[in-house]
Amino acid sequence: MFKKPGKRSLAVASLCIGLWGGLSSPAYAVGDVLEIPALETDLAASSLLLDITRAGDRLVAVGERGHIVYSDNGGDSWTQASVPVSTTLTGVDFPTADEGWAVGHSGVILHSSDGGESWEHQFDGRDGVPQVVDYYDQKIAEMEERIEETDDQDKVADLEWEMDDFVFNKEDLQADLKEFGPWHPLLDVWFENEDHGFAVGAYGNIYRTKDGGETWKTRMGSIENPNRFHLNGITRVEGGDLYIAGESGFVFRSTDNGQSWEQLEPGYPGSFFGVVGTGDEDEVLAYGLRGNIYRSVGGDEWESVDSGTDNTLNSAHANDNGEIAMVGNSGSVVYSDDGGENFSSIIRPSRLSYVGVMLVPGEGLVLVGEKGAIRTDRQGRDLLL
Repeated sequence: MFKKPGKRSLAVASLCIGLWGGLSSPAYAVGDVLEIPALETDLAASSLLLDITRAGDRLVAVGERGHIVYSDNGGDSWTQASVPVSTTLTGVDFPTADEGWAVGHSGVILHSSDGGESWEHQFDGRDGVPQVVDYYDQKIAEMEERIEETDDQDKVADLEWEMDDFVFNKEDLQADLKEFGPWHPLLDVWFENEDHGFAVGAYGNIYRTKDGGETWKTRMGSIENPNRFHLNGITRVEGGDLYIAGESGFVFRSTDNGQSWEQLEPGYPGSFFGVVGTGDEDEVLAYGLRGNIYRSVGGDEWESVDSGTDNTLNSAHANDNGEIAMVGNSGSVVYSDDGGENFSSIIRPSRLSYVGVMLVPGEGLVLVGEKGAIRTDRQGRDLLL
């Protein structure tokens, strides 16, 4: 499956500035939103939605206040799902028509086994933070041992500097936990099949499951990300490599199905909010701030692609026919029918920001964002009814 978005915002006003420019601490009690089910409302499909995917022929979208909605008619109408939390949900993926996962704020991970109609709680930051603290403790102990074993004072200074980073990160995490609770959001999720998947998020958080979410384990030690850059979107491209879009111009690649990740620099210093495969072997597009798109075959060399817009691009979807659609801030929709070689761009008259997009076979696009879900033609224009 090809997909999808990058980092999603806490609120419409922060689509680009707030969450993507520097996450701020929550003003709510984390425990409350993790224990209180999403409120049933007729307005769920027209409220802020932050990601959309396909579960077989069904569309499933997630958003604020724990809202999850699904459509069996290409986005004409939507039904609200039963969800056990009311925290903002930012990412969703279904590797099969029935089995799916959603992630969001407070590090929450939800699972559905009925195509998105009902959801169960699997994991949240209360489970994840102790794992990350243990990881930092392990790295600090390793640094101390290496310092004891070397007589090279220059090397000792480097190791002490590296150890100080781990100490700071641990203390910073513990201070946040004490004051706010485990609030760090997860921002995207990808599953290879109904057993194996990854969830990625703010401050370098990355978790992996091999048993369908029965257990989730931090994989911070597997990724070359010492500065804890936010991990905004994850996907697999044709050929098998996995890619993660990160802030500050970094992309991460795994050639061993997620066992290890290396840091790549496409050449743009701003943040990337997502990665999407074009359908061609090993080809990937990274997209993000100011309409920037970078293309690579294999990940070692990158070139800039003209998107036709200066607005931030938040999400993308590609199909098997060489079509790629991207959406972004201020009503931006960009579209390619040649595998990303060329893009056309429009600004929708509403100038609403969009954070998710799906190419619907024979029916145009479904966009999700500030005012929920809307159907358009392939280029993002209003449908003629």
